Amino acid sequence: MWQYAVKIVVTSIIIVAVSEIAKRNSFWAAILASLPLTSLLAFIWMYVETGDTKQIAALSQGIFWLVIPSLALFLLLPILLRIEWNFWLSLALSCVATASAYYLMVWLLTRLGIKV
Repeated sequence: MWQYAVKIVVTSIIIVAVSEIAKRNSFWAAILASLPLTSLLAFIWMYVETGDTKQIAALSQGIFWLVIPSLALFLLLPILLRIEWNFWLSLALSCVATASAYYLMVWLLTRLGIKV
């Protein structure tokens, strides 16, 4: 049970740090947010809990392929905001586009025989 508490605290600290740093300097906040901290923490927790390196390798490979469609959010959202669309509408449309990109990527990987 204590491991769940540690996971929640560490994750919360990272999210709060990014949002607080972004108020002062978006560049450094972007660097912190772009680090694969979530993946690293997941690898560490999985290894500590299971010791299964094959499962970690599979997760790492899956993350690689699924980072690509996640970029849709980071491309579309700033474009919509710069042309002065409403924030919530821009965010919603960006999320829909990202979900569509995920669907397309999973479909493509399945067709190519790549296991995710």
